[in-house]
Amino acid sequence: MKRRWFILICLLTLFINACTNHAGNPQDSSIDAAAGELAFSRMVEPVTLRVGMPIPATLNNPVVRYIEELSNVKVVPSWEAEGADSYNQMVELAIASKDLPDAMIVNRSQLRKLMEMDMIQDLDAVYETYASKLVKDIYASANNTALQASSIDGKLYGLPNATFESDSHSLLWVRQDWLDKLHLPTPRTLTDVEQIAQAFINMDPDGDGKDNTIGLCGYRNIVYGKHPAVCGFDSIFHAFGAFPKNWIKDSTGRILYGSIMPENKKALSMLADWYRQGLIDNRFALNKNTHEPIESHKTGLFFGPWWAPYWPLGDFNSIDPSADWKAYPVPLNEDGNFVTHIAPVMNSYLVVRKGYPHPEAVVKVLNIETRLNRKQDPNKEKVKKLEDELLRDGIQLRNYFPIDHLLDFTDAIEKRYMDVESVLQGKKDPASLDVESKLVYESIVQERAHPKSSVYNSITALAFQTGVKALVTTPMVKVRGVFYDTTDSMPNYWGELEKLENDTFLKIVMGELPVEAFDDYVKTWLDSGGGTITDEVKYDVTGK
Repeated sequence: MKRRWFILICLLTLFINACTNHAGNPQDSSIDAAAGELAFSRMVEPVTLRVGMPIPATLNNPVVRYIEELSNVKVVPSWEAEGADSYNQMVELAIASKDLPDAMIVNRSQLRKLMEMDMIQDLDAVYETYASKLVKDIYASANNTALQASSIDGKLYGLPNATFESDSHSLLWVRQDWLDKLHLPTPRTLTDVEQIAQAFINMDPDGDGKDNTIGLCGYRNIVYGKHPAVCGFDSIFHAFGAFPKNWIKDSTGRILYGSIMPENKKALSMLADWYRQGLIDNRFALNKNTHEPIESHKTGLFFGPWWAPYWPLGDFNSIDPSADWKAYPVPLNEDGNFVTHIAPVMNSYLVVRKGYPHPEAVVKVLNIETRLNRKQDPNKEKVKKLEDELLRDGIQLRNYFPIDHLLDFTDAIEKRYMDVESVLQGKKDPASLDVESKLVYESIVQERAHPKSSVYNSITALAFQTGVKALVTTPMVKVRGVFYDTTDSMPNYWGELEKLENDTFLKIVMGELPVEAFDDYVKTWLDSGGGTITDEVKYDVTGK
């Protein structure tokens, strides 16, 4: 089954979807009515919900049918787009043409634009009436700050996502079996990363006698910014004290855009040198999908989040049973510290088109998806059967959600790891684990007893026992951004400024521009609207 880009945020919680029950079809005795709760009651009449889809995926799948069975809501695509950039373009086109789907996921800038154009509904009353207790509890765990950020004058215009703080960090994933075969030391520094890349290219780590392995894969825009994903170089910039694509305070307390910090030059210079040496995939800017070198097993080295075992590693056992991946919190900076940016725990919003007559249908679908994700759907037998069916193709329930909008507690991943470790070490009783933690625990126990016999057990054990472990056990220098909103002039300038940034960074890395061109870029950025935006950000943050 073809894996797609969006799974990168989907699979980060697939350990959360496995068993459940469901509410509502009065003709089906196998379905529990959710105690008459409005959050899970079926629509009286069948309802159609048109959504913008972030991937070209069919909505004719068992998860969508299950949701329709529970809610009497039939979700259909209004349009489809593959990848984040394409999806964002489709959202912008929908806004410009004033032809919105009934519901879609938007970013902060798009939310503000839709509010100003009066194109989306106030969801306050609908949320209060139809949102489930679980959904409300998640928002309440952060004092409802996410909801407040989505409101103006007491009107709630979008339901924000609630993501894990752990998604902020980018780790170095390494084929440990290759590392051991070549007798290479555990990586810590940038020099170590460079030496491992050289060895993986030149020393035939896969043992096939062919010159077909590469060093690091790369991301066309070089860095992701708020939420690093697969093959980005965010960690390298952080090691030099640079935080591109984020508004931060520098060492003097000055607020500035991280992509114009002088520290970026050191990171760009190193990456340009690595590219010149062939240590970075020379096709990284041309690959249709960023993760292609990983999926094709050409690389044993990439930067990525803790959830990389879910995607893009996925069912690596069936392709190469010898693959033994491990995550390392590197590179360390000159002081021996792992430096990381902390992203906001909300970065997208679920909105409903003004005039859509059934906004409660959108909330009901979100309720069901969140309950599934958190392993709290009461129909355990039915959902277990559904999940088992999908897992045979390496698919998780959330991969097929019609509205992919994650809601969870911000420290859920770290807490889950620590609770499971306490049980594995005999310090706590397994019965003390919540549903999600128990699933992780059982996967680890079964993986230890029967290694690589189950895709789900293998990737869950790997994600937690190496990915999350690296986050929990590593002291970090955490740098938090100061601004994630939109200023008044951003709509006029930001598109061109972002293009200027991405093009400059890419060309410097690929050797098409000298590193000194960074200074010209900074001047152009400031003179082309960046200076005005910076003043606005300073005022929004400090009031001065």
